[in-house]
Amino acid sequence: MSERSYSLGILFEDEASNGLTHDFFAAVLNGFKKEAESKGYEITFINTHKDAPNRKTYLQRVQERNIEGIGIICTNIKDPEVLELVSSDIPVVTIDEPMDGVISVLSDNAQGIKDLVYHISGMGHTKIAYIHGNMNSVTEVRLRNFIDACDKLGISVPDEYIRQSWFRSINKTAYETEALLRLPDPPTCIIFPDDYAAIGGINIIKAYGLVIPDDISVAAYDGIDIPSRYDPQITTVKQDMEGMGRIAAEKLIKLIDSPEEITDFSDVLVGTKLIEGHTIKQMLWK
Repeated sequence: MSERSYSLGILFEDEASNGLTHDFFAAVLNGFKKEAESKGYEITFINTHKDAPNRKTYLQRVQERNIEGIGIICTNIKDPEVLELVSSDIPVVTIDEPMDGVISVLSDNAQGIKDLVYHISGMGHTKIAYIHGNMNSVTEVRLRNFIDACDKLGISVPDEYIRQSWFRSINKTAYETEALLRLPDPPTCIIFPDDYAAIGGINIIKAYGLVIPDDISVAAYDGIDIPSRYDPQITTVKQDMEGMGRIAAEKLIKLIDSPEEITDFSDVLVGTKLIEGHTIKQMLWK
């Protein structure tokens, strides 16, 4: 048996090339790092650049470095190399991406988007548009529960009120916001993909000479720091990003140190919190 390395690997492949500047993933990784280091483990990033000369597979590199467990985040879980790694005897935890057969630590996006829709409806809005992010497991959960919440509230959502942008895309979100503003019957409230992308939507709204929330209401998702400083403060759903990273590290270390105690491999949902800012207008009637 090889000597223990007390090393955890992070498989992080950011297709949007935001890297560690991405507020969400940076916070998750920070929570993971702090928890791992508090338990005496070190963190190693696994190179995901597949064009590198003489590269080895993820599994080969993990074995070569004697890495004891892997946290997978923002990575294509259908990649054959990822599947090979998961199928090995190396403990794995996924973050923000559900995967059969492993522990997945996920933000409770279903409840988060429902809380937001119910809050907006409670302020009297019945014309709610949703600009969602690129299609992935997170978007699918949010979009499905957005529609479900609206149905339960008796709110009709026209097809043109649901538009696709990309997460953290200021330009694309601005474009889709403008399309909503130009509709014959525009929404009274727009939900943006995330707080960062919301900047694009807000810029277009201001360019049209509209005032938030007097002329149109907006909301977003994530609860990152910079947009919270906007005036008016954005209504958003705050995700416990560091908590997700911390719990993922806890679970992974438990798999390594006490695997016999892990019998439940179901998803771990981490709660969200609605932050009531000042960008939702109270309507006089419903």
